[in-house]
Amino acid sequence: MSYLSIDIGGTKTLIACMSDKGRLSRRDKFSTPTGLRDFLNTLFTHLKQFHNVSPECIVVAIPGVVKNNIPESFGNRPSWHNPPIENVIKKLFSCPVYFENDASLGAVYESKFYSGRTIYLTFSTGIGGGIAEKTKLIEPNSSNFEPGHRFYTYEGQKLEWEDIASCKALEAHYGVIATSIRGKAKYQDIAARICLGLVDIIKDERPDTIVIGGPLALRFRHYSRFLKQLLKAELSDTKLPRIRPAKSPKEAVTHGMHLYAKEKSRGV
Repeated sequence: MSYLSIDIGGTKTLIACMSDKGRLSRRDKFSTPTGLRDFLNTLFTHLKQFHNVSPECIVVAIPGVVKNNIPESFGNRPSWHNPPIENVIKKLFSCPVYFENDASLGAVYESKFYSGRTIYLTFSTGIGGGIAEKTKLIEPNSSNFEPGHRFYTYEGQKLEWEDIASCKALEAHYGVIATSIRGKAKYQDIAARICLGLVDIIKDERPDTIVIGGPLALRFRHYSRFLKQLLKAELSDTKLPRIRPAKSPKEAVTHGMHLYAKEKSRGV
């Protein structure tokens, strides 16, 4: 029994075939083209390498909005509205195809390690998020959860949270990749930027655990104490959730796709 996953990212697309036990048997990746037609042609070419696989189902992760199993929009490809990705897949495979937001799939995986409601936040080009409990997405909360697009006043400007605290925003501000940022003052600044959005998320969703994913998970120990201090000051009358770095910052979505595929194929 095997499952096929397609993780469509803004920079690269990863195709992986995994066994029922999660063993990776084959994988392939390619740079995600900007144009939709180029992407669909490239996807078809790479999927042909898996023609001898008979997956139970296929899960496609997208960095955007999924409604009724239809990928409505891509956050980093605004012109890709309702792209016919399933049509391309169906030319090669006859199994069911499921679409889900990539951060929601990250939440599926990371939630397996904690009790209660887990919110997974991935800080990368933007800020995505998902809400799950013990590998089950909490709906409609997770589908409607777009944390990066919440607005805040920051340094006199009204900006989306991801324009303040995403890795892209940090890299534009500091001139280096997010994992290379060093220094106490910079860690305090990162904590303050993250805290802006977390305060509202904690008030609105009452999570038991918040998991930080993406590149910022790799620097978590450097800014976490400043973040916790800020949250305590802002939410003095609220029970704070656990704040943890992702168990698998680079592979959370892939692992989540595998768990999601198994549940879907079993009718869970």
